[in-house]
Amino acid sequence: MADAKPYTPPRVWTWDRANGGHFARINRPVAGATHEKALPVGKHPLQLYSLGTPNGIKVTIMLEELLALGHAGAEYDAWLIDILEGEQFSSGFVAVNPNSKIPAMVDLSTTPATRVFESGSILLYLAEKFGAFLPVEHAKRTETLNWLFWHMGATADLGGGFGHFYAYAPEKWQYPIDRYAMEVKRQMDVLNRNLNEREFIAGDEYTIADMGIFPWYGELAKGRLYEAGEFLSVHEYPHVIRWADTLLAREPVRRGRMVNRTRGEPAEQLRERHDASDFDTRTEDKLMRD
Repeated sequence: MADAKPYTPPRVWTWDRANGGHFARINRPVAGATHEKALPVGKHPLQLYSLGTPNGIKVTIMLEELLALGHAGAEYDAWLIDILEGEQFSSGFVAVNPNSKIPAMVDLSTTPATRVFESGSILLYLAEKFGAFLPVEHAKRTETLNWLFWHMGATADLGGGFGHFYAYAPEKWQYPIDRYAMEVKRQMDVLNRNLNEREFIAGDEYTIADMGIFPWYGELAKGRLYEAGEFLSVHEYPHVIRWADTLLAREPVRRGRMVNRTRGEPAEQLRERHDASDFDTRTEDKLMRD
């Protein structure tokens, strides 16, 4: 980085697609649809349009947890949105989420149908709709929301900052990697200190705060995110690791991590989920044998 040519910003910034790195083909500085295409609609009350990224996994974990509790109204169709192919810019998707980011959800059980976008908003919507995983008592509810909103702000540094420069940028530059690694480690220390005193993120109850934070920081603590575990010395956060192991032992978490996944072990990839039986019959390892 010290030998790199200094960059002097121009008076007026102009977009250069060649500087877009890993996502250059789809990133752009304007919003709106690029093509006309309606979204598919399945048979269940909830229609999820997503991808098995940390933000997408939050929601599928929540849905599987609700189903495990017996909430039949939480049955859902999970449609794969391939962001590298620009499917998030279809007219149908933009109508559900004008920001063109996964996940997005439509609740067909309401009249008219309700659109919900932003992963934290979806978690809160589902918790309130089904009366689950969000404490009723005011102080506990507030503490849960404290952590829910904390992670919605914090993961911009973990995903968009550290993840981009460490894993996806066309060149490895020390300054931004150091800057974001420092902040991610500070955030991990925040969680580690908190979990030293609590079983779960917001206290003694498993809540939407755990579901929102786990796919980012829990996966990082287990060395699965960006393959950066050694680089970030995640062994320094034993309480986060203990908490992550607790969640990984839950069957709904295991199932939720599989939905809309397109990477990793074929047995852990369920590209689309339209029925509970899909976990037994339609994972990638089974489809490859057929």
